[in-house]
Amino acid sequence: MFLLYGGLFFLLFSRFVFIQVTGTAEGQVLSTKADSKYSREQVIPASRGKIIDRNGDVIVEDTLSYKIIAVISPKATNNSNAPRHVVDPENTAKVLAEYINLPEQDILDILNKNIKAGKYQVEFGKSGRDISYKVMSEIKNNNLPGIIFVQDMKRLYPNGQFASHLIGFALKEENEDGEAVPVGKMGLEYIYDEELTGTHGKVNFKGDTKGFLLPNTEKMITKPQDGDNIYLTIDKTIQNFLEDALNKAEEKYNPEKITAIVANPKTGEILAMSQRPTFEPNTREGLSTNWLNEAIEQTIEPGSTMKIFTLASAIEEGVWEPNATYKSGSYKVYDRTIRDHNVYGWGTISYLEGFQRSSNVSMAYLLNRIGDETFIEYIHRFGFGEKTGIDLPHEATGTVSDKYPINRVTTTYGQGTTVTPIQLIQAMTAIANKGKMMQPYVIEKIVDPNTGEVISDHKPVEKKSPISAKTADQVKEILASTVTSEKGTAQRFKLADYTTAGKTGTAQIANPEGGYFWGRNLFLYSFLGMAPVEDPQLIVYVAVHKPKLKDTEVGSEPTSEIFNSVTENSLKYLNIQPENLELASSIEMPNIVGENVVESQSRLESQGLKTVIIGQAENVKEQFPAAGTSILANGTVFLQGEGNIKLPNFSGWSKRNIMIYKSLSNIPIEISGDGYVTSQSLTAGSVVSKDTPVVVHLTTPEETKIAPGLEESMEVPPQD
Repeated sequence: MFLLYGGLFFLLFSRFVFIQVTGTAEGQVLSTKADSKYSREQVIPASRGKIIDRNGDVIVEDTLSYKIIAVISPKATNNSNAPRHVVDPENTAKVLAEYINLPEQDILDILNKNIKAGKYQVEFGKSGRDISYKVMSEIKNNNLPGIIFVQDMKRLYPNGQFASHLIGFALKEENEDGEAVPVGKMGLEYIYDEELTGTHGKVNFKGDTKGFLLPNTEKMITKPQDGDNIYLTIDKTIQNFLEDALNKAEEKYNPEKITAIVANPKTGEILAMSQRPTFEPNTREGLSTNWLNEAIEQTIEPGSTMKIFTLASAIEEGVWEPNATYKSGSYKVYDRTIRDHNVYGWGTISYLEGFQRSSNVSMAYLLNRIGDETFIEYIHRFGFGEKTGIDLPHEATGTVSDKYPINRVTTTYGQGTTVTPIQLIQAMTAIANKGKMMQPYVIEKIVDPNTGEVISDHKPVEKKSPISAKTADQVKEILASTVTSEKGTAQRFKLADYTTAGKTGTAQIANPEGGYFWGRNLFLYSFLGMAPVEDPQLIVYVAVHKPKLKDTEVGSEPTSEIFNSVTENSLKYLNIQPENLELASSIEMPNIVGENVVESQSRLESQGLKTVIIGQAENVKEQFPAAGTSILANGTVFLQGEGNIKLPNFSGWSKRNIMIYKSLSNIPIEISGDGYVTSQSLTAGSVVSKDTPVVVHLTTPEETKIAPGLEESMEVPPQD
């Protein structure tokens, strides 16, 4: 017996020594097995990148939401007085069906199926995700055993129908690990899905079977890397002006569709872009089979807006004689007859009057003077027939129709040849910008929010000039006459406070079955214009397809209502000097950085400039506009000094001026609304610091009437 037990003890002792020395048992490393038993890992979710407008306003971002989980295993209730699992599947299904988009029977089937399978917990797919805080709270109030909520992230489009076909949307999809992650499905969300997608972080630690941290252990944290932020050239305020105008036109005229673009002619930046029909990206309500961004991916026959570039070609070639005359009404091209839009014409008239009246026949005669091949060359110079290179995919090229002589004639007035709206915008920059044609773009920059690094920074791109500055200015003056002349077709596009130049268009729409649709309710009505004429700050294109016009209405009414509203409000928002104010000479802004604040203020005001002082003491640390910039004689200069900052009276200030003041003062000013300031949380004269929050409320010009002279007193000329 002694030898037997002694031998067993020796074997057991030997086993202990072997395990202690080698750290293995049965071929397994025990330390690794222990680590795997006690190691825990939790995912730290990364946020998808934001999409932000040119002023820093968020257009798209992730927001907190909740996911429903049903704990169905009785094991969850072990050693607990209250049930921690679903004990009544029928009642649970009945209650949940009131709050999530899933039928009661389907919920019950999911619960029973997984209870039978012995699962610990179950989710409800797409219907159980993206639950708002309000809905989560209401479900909790029902005290359903086993129903718990896990924090999640939801893609939020706070502006609703806002450049929806440009922005697009993202939806959650399950990856290989069964995790639901947002994936871009359309628009910028799809195009830049890789850049917007972040990388999840994680926390590694040792914990017990219930997940609690073991004593004397440390957490190993890998920080999440949020997706890149995309900054757009889009201006949220101007985009809202456009969306409101399109909504009103859609409701009033019920057109087949509308396309509209607002651009900065000096840079090519797209400030607003939208179309109708559109959709609500949060719910996809209204999203039809058409997922195309019409301004970029769809071609049209532009109609008489093309006459702008025929006129420019004639002037550049030196064959334009505005006072020369021709016989309007009809023009014969072999076996085809070109007619004016009123069929009979206006008798013998000048070429200038012909352009103002939008005579097709005048274009045919001009083609004879320019020459067929030369004209087509100019059309290509203006960028038609090729992509603009805008930073969006699937751009259409359009087709310049020049195979037969009749094609070249019809191209002069925009029939037969196809273009995209964005091509018209690009070509119009050459007219508005003294012959300099600017490539359009919508992405300002892409920034890594984790490091602040600018990954991609887009700058204005100037293309080869199709015409001279002299020609551009002459075309601009003639386009202005279509608005001001009693014979002009664009009289409805005259603005209250600004000068306008542009060209109306009425185009036949091709019938897929052959030929063209015909009838006043079956045309494409458009306008391509700029304002103000003296120094164009905006180009606006509007196209309305097949509006339902009353017998007393004409095709220019829906386009003018959109153009006038958007252009007038946008120019006021941008602080552009109205035409009806007394014209002021420009002054080159001196360099006053380092000079005494009070002395600088007196010096500037002696030149007719207005000043806003930020910090009354010592010397000027920063100025706006910068030295060397041209500024109107009655414009406003911001001077940053030192010492206490006293709030000015913000009433009537535009959002742009508030942003300038905020940037120079570093005061945390919160801006509510769009348009012009109507109230502020702290009264004028209050002493504030960088830690003093200030709230200003803005209202659009349509909602309130700004006191005369108030806005112009805060005039700050736009900086190129």
